[in-house]
Amino acid sequence: MEKGFDHSNDKVICPYCGKEAVWCENKEIYGKNYGNSYMCYLCKDCNAYVGCHQNTERPLGTMANKELRELRIKCHSNFDKLWKSKYLKRWEAYKYLSELMEMADAHIGNFTKEECLILLDKLK
Repeated sequence: MEKGFDHSNDKVICPYCGKEAVWCENKEIYGKNYGNSYMCYLCKDCNAYVGCHQNTERPLGTMANKELRELRIKCHSNFDKLWKSKYLKRWEAYKYLSELMEMADAHIGNFTKEECLILLDKLK
């Protein structure tokens, strides 16, 4: 089961306040829809959110507050260089990420603050 996503009743619960997140367009966050996939889950109380796969109700990862979103952006910025520079194929880079983080299926969108800090340290 994905962290924070209850498949039995399709609710996304905010990990910060415990309230149910609202499924909405990301214009609620940005003032206009951003990107091709613009649906997201938003906790209006905490301003934590997560985007969704291709405008479905399936979250891309776990909800994140501003601090965690910024850490995940830094992680992706450092990690994506591995495959965008063509040093590794994308699938190889994600296999390396899983090995580096000692996780079966590592995705930065699911990382906690602590996991982001570990990855940033390992990618130095």
